[in-house]
Amino acid sequence: MVGEPVRTRLASDQGPQETKVSDRGMVTIPADLRRRLDIEPGDKLRWTTDEAENLPVEIVHQHESVFDDFEPVDVGETNAVEVEGEFGAE
Repeated sequence: MVGEPVRTRLASDQGPQETKVSDRGMVTIPADLRRRLDIEPGDKLRWTTDEAENLPVEIVHQHESVFDDFEPVDVGETNAVEVEGEFGAE
């Protein structure tokens, strides 16, 4: 299930923070921001620009479903139609 995007400015309670862009284009989100904004591994950041060339960032939390760890099981064919007469239909 995908959470609603959270629009935020990349700043902490102590004011703006800087991060360096690597030669591969990667940045590190400061730990205090990750904790405060509940950014966890697997969450996504949605980058956009506006007319003033600001770079607003939306956090898209990727909450795992309780069934994500289950492997699908092939149950084959069922006799649901036959059993319906025995138990009744809803």
